[in-house]
Amino acid sequence: MIDFVHLHLHSEYSLLDGACRIKDIVNNAVRLGQSSVAVTDHGVMYGAVDFFNEAKKAGIKPIIGCEVYVARRTRHDKVHKHDSSPYHLVLLCENNTGYHNLMKLVSEGFISGFYNKPRVDTDLLEKYHEGLICLSACLAGEVAVNLSEGNYEAAKKTALSYRKIFGEKNYYLEIQNHGIPEQSRIIPHLIRLSAETGIPLIATNDVHYISKEDARLQKVLLCIQTGTTLEEPAAVAFPTDEFYMKSGEQMMKLFSSVPEAVLNTVKIAERCNVDIEFGRKLLPEYRLSSGEDKLLFFKKICYEGMKKHYGSNPPQSIIDRMEYEISVISSMGYVDYYLIVWDFIKYARENDIPVGPGRGSGAGSLCAYCIGITLIDPIKYNLIFERFLNPQRVSMPDFDIGARRFLTVA
Repeated sequence: MIDFVHLHLHSEYSLLDGACRIKDIVNNAVRLGQSSVAVTDHGVMYGAVDFFNEAKKAGIKPIIGCEVYVARRTRHDKVHKHDSSPYHLVLLCENNTGYHNLMKLVSEGFISGFYNKPRVDTDLLEKYHEGLICLSACLAGEVAVNLSEGNYEAAKKTALSYRKIFGEKNYYLEIQNHGIPEQSRIIPHLIRLSAETGIPLIATNDVHYISKEDARLQKVLLCIQTGTTLEEPAAVAFPTDEFYMKSGEQMMKLFSSVPEAVLNTVKIAERCNVDIEFGRKLLPEYRLSSGEDKLLFFKKICYEGMKKHYGSNPPQSIIDRMEYEISVISSMGYVDYYLIVWDFIKYARENDIPVGPGRGSGAGSLCAYCIGITLIDPIKYNLIFERFLNPQRVSMPDFDIGARRFLTVA
C-alpha cells in the first residue's frame, strides 16, 4: 500500500460545491488505509470542529485547513470585473499557532475583504503566516493562472514571493491531474519551476465528492448554486468525474514521473499537529489602554453608576448587594465579560444603535444596571442576582441585549 494523504478536499461545508459529508470523508480515509486527511473548504472553517471530532473518534489525524480566496489587488479593492475573480490558495495548519492564524485570516476575509467571496490579501498573509503550510492550489491559483496565460516568469516570481512569505519549508507547488487538458499542459512547467527554485511539489486531487459515482451528485449541487438544470450546460460544471478520494496507488500512477509529489503529502501530514481543547472557557480579555487594574476600574464604574441611580448616600443594603455581586463576578472570572458588554453597549447607545433595556436573568444584576448594560432597576422590582450568576452555576451567563421594535396600531 502506497502512503498518501489527501491535503486538498472540500466537505459539505463548501456549500453547494463540496459533496463530501464529514463522516464519509473519515470512513473513506480509513477504508483506503490513509492515516490522515485534510479538509480545506472554500473560504470557511465552520466544519473544522465536526471534522476534528469525527477524525479523532476514528483514529485518523485531522489536518485543518482552508482554500482561501486571495484578492488580485488588495482585499479593500472592490471594483466589478477587476476584483471579481480572486486567486485560490490552500493553507494547512501545522500547529495551534497556525490554527489561530488561519481563523484570523478567514475572519478578516469576511470582515474586511468580502466581495462576492471572503478574500484575503498579501498583507494579511504576511501578518498571519506563522504556523501555516501553503500549497499553490488548483488551476485558479495564481501560479497556475500565470502558467496558463503563458507567463512563466510571472509564475516563478509569484512562487518565490509566496515562499518568502511562508518560509522555505512551508510552501509547495501543487500539481493535479483530473484528465483536464490545461492541467496536463502546465504540469511540465510546474516540474520545471520546482527544479529551478527548489520549491517542492505536492500532489493533490482537489476532492469534491467521495467516490467516482458521486460526480452526478456534485453536479446537482452546482446546478442549485447556479440556478441551472442538469440538461443545461453549467458554466461552473467540472469537466471530468475524477474529483474523488483516490487511493495512494491511483495517485502514484497519475504522478509516476514525480513520485516525490505523492510522498510529500505524508511528510506534510506528519508535521501537522493541531489539538483543539474542549471543555474550558476561553473568554476574550478586556484591555484598558491606561493600564489600570481591571477590577478596580470595574468597581469604579459600578460605584459611579450606583451614585447616579441611588444618590450620593445610597442605603447600606444596596452597597452590600453591590459588593456581593462584585465579589461573585470577580471570583468566577467574569470581570472581563462585564467590561466587554459594557463597552459595546456604551458605544451602541452613543451612536444611536438600537439596544434593548435588558431582559431575562441578566436584568437581576445590580452591577449591570449601574454600568448601563441594563436599564431595569433590580432593586425596585426585587430581581434576584443569583438567577444570573452564582458560584454553583456551571453554564456561561449571558446578557440578552437585543432591541425589539413594537408597532402601535391606532
